[in-house]
Amino acid sequence: MPDVEDVLKEVDRNMPTTIEKLLDLISIPSISSDPIGKPGIEQAARWLQAELSAIGFEARIVTTPGHPLILAHAGGTTMADTAGLLFYGHYDVQPVGVAEDWTHDPFGPQILEEDGRHRFYGRGASDSKSQLWTFIEGLRAWKAVHGGFPARIIVLLEGEEESGSQNLPAFIEACREELACDIAFICDSDMWLPHQPALTIQLKGLVHEKLTVFASNGDLHSGAFGAVAANPIRILSGILAAIHDEDGRIAIEGFYDGVDPIPSHAREQWAALSRQADPLEKIDLRGGVIEAGHSPLEAIWGRPTVDMNGITSGNQGPGERSVIPGYATARLSFRLVEGQDPEKIRECFRRFVRSRLPEGCSAEFEGANGSWAVTMPRDNPFVKAAARGLEKEWGVPTVLKGSGGSIPLAQQLKDTVGLDCIAIGFILPDDAIHGPDERYDTE
Repeated sequence: MPDVEDVLKEVDRNMPTTIEKLLDLISIPSISSDPIGKPGIEQAARWLQAELSAIGFEARIVTTPGHPLILAHAGGTTMADTAGLLFYGHYDVQPVGVAEDWTHDPFGPQILEEDGRHRFYGRGASDSKSQLWTFIEGLRAWKAVHGGFPARIIVLLEGEEESGSQNLPAFIEACREELACDIAFICDSDMWLPHQPALTIQLKGLVHEKLTVFASNGDLHSGAFGAVAANPIRILSGILAAIHDEDGRIAIEGFYDGVDPIPSHAREQWAALSRQADPLEKIDLRGGVIEAGHSPLEAIWGRPTVDMNGITSGNQGPGERSVIPGYATARLSFRLVEGQDPEKIRECFRRFVRSRLPEGCSAEFEGANGSWAVTMPRDNPFVKAAARGLEKEWGVPTVLKGSGGSIPLAQQLKDTVGLDCIAIGFILPDDAIHGPDERYDTE
């Protein structure tokens, strides 16, 4: 194996340039869930294709019915050539949200020194442009030092991860032979602590649902009909409030079918990690919903959850408008553990809602697909090798951990290509992912 230390020296030598390029990438408003982001998506795709081509990849933009992907190869394109590694990342970002909540320009990143740490702010700074740029720069440095890559490399960059990856399954099916390799690294994960790396080997499944409750009337004057007509906001709020019981369990019938208790050895290990350092200590958990009998870490990593992600209805303007709205809408996400079928969970939820609708009211649902939970064995040789590499660089043991997050790609690559996935990355718990002032620590 060629000397890794020479590669790391090349990374250090090129650091000013690579950070400058990363800030350029973050400045591109590649928002996937809003039509306003389409030009930014296309610009980011071209930018990344050019960067991969410049370091020796055969890179192409793959169009889909939604946003494009970038697929790049180096060192051969078939299993017969050599061992293969796939690196996945996504270049699309979440919407900005309320612009006034940001204290830094979401698409004007600058490096700032705060409390002795150097950070840059911007939408996508941590999720996930810095992540994908980390491994691209690593590959560039290796090529610069050794003249080639250490294996057959596939780079897959997605442009609609933040909007549900709807076109990813069809792409993977169509390109299954081209994606065949030995292991996939999903570069979209977090550290355990600012100075302790981690590999995420346990990912939750995911179901998204949009629920709209309708009254039999349209908008009504609240003074004339407020005491007597059905109010979809009240009805929807009652349904959402009924999802959790007083012990924090999900009250949807059938929700826990197939769910096993967290193994005792996992609970012991997670408890030891929490005693060593609590990654949640900076987050105020008061008022949250934690299932009785479980620690916060167990609830995040090992138990299924339901969250309300948005609710809207009626008067949203700056002035008064005394109205009983004709409908109310909520968006929810279901994070699943092993044993839960996404489609069964979706149907259980819809039955739960329908059973609570008053006479004369109706509900409409939007949601499709979904992903299963995925677990990677601890004794997998690629897990062990990646853990050794991180430990050598950081000087402390690599934590093998779970996640409350979901990456649908992991299940799709497993089912379609037979490929195991390891989630690796360097996000910190306080990076404000998906929130205002999203940021990344340059260290």
